[in-house]
Amino acid sequence: MTTFMDSLSSYFSSLSLHSLSIRWQDIVEIIIISFLLYYIMVWVKHTKVWVLMKGIIVILVFVLLAILFQMNTIIWIVENVLSIAVIAVIVILQPELRRALEELGRKTFISGFMPFEKAPEERFSDKTVNDLVKASFEMGKVKTGALIVIEQYVLLTEYERTGIEIDALISSQLLINIFEHNTPLHDGAVIIRGNRVVSATCYLPLSDNMGISKELGTRHRAALGISEATDSLTIVVSEETGNVSVTYEGELYRNLDANGLREKLHMIQNKETEEKKRRLWKGRAKDEK
Repeated sequence: MTTFMDSLSSYFSSLSLHSLSIRWQDIVEIIIISFLLYYIMVWVKHTKVWVLMKGIIVILVFVLLAILFQMNTIIWIVENVLSIAVIAVIVILQPELRRALEELGRKTFISGFMPFEKAPEERFSDKTVNDLVKASFEMGKVKTGALIVIEQYVLLTEYERTGIEIDALISSQLLINIFEHNTPLHDGAVIIRGNRVVSATCYLPLSDNMGISKELGTRHRAALGISEATDSLTIVVSEETGNVSVTYEGELYRNLDANGLREKLHMIQNKETEEKKRRLWKGRAKDEK
């Protein structure tokens, strides 16, 4: 600790006004550091790190007091425990750190600056959209619980392996039959890739978000969990109320109607339209805000 304070003191003493000059590299560094700090602050706000940081701040205050009043025993303990404490924090926050890195990896920074980027292929057909909407609300009418996970860029192979392989074209009749009460495949989630049902009775990770309403059960918590871990979109049909909800990017959109569900599915469909083609070449339209 003393060595660190001495190094910090010598660094600031070495600075002088005449040696300060702004280079373009400094500007780039400021932008990068600002972005990282902003991203870290947003991440901390939505995790349990903030609670831990309060405890860390209290400890740091005691350490600073120990340094000011030269409490050598406390300083010695801090110096020997510091490296272990850093490892312990990383282990405790491992799920949050993994989720943050996955979210960072999913962000498409380059695509915003590349107007000539190749448009993604259509993920699934309009027939699949219609079948998903029809099946969801048919099951909602009779209060049949359902959990339908639609894969995007992040592969769901590890969750697919926990279920039973289906590999069949999507139809509303198939989905309704899978989730029918007292059938072998009704328990768990269905995973959809493209226009096919690839697996059923799959286990999903449960969300540890403490802000979830207590009236929501395991099915909704599992839907939120998979949306936090991957970029998938999940349709949830409540067994208690028959309401249809969607989870996407860690958010829960409750009590959707048929048009609302269709809109969410179109959002991830990547369907090629004339408007998308025009934007691909000309960028954002001038009259858009």
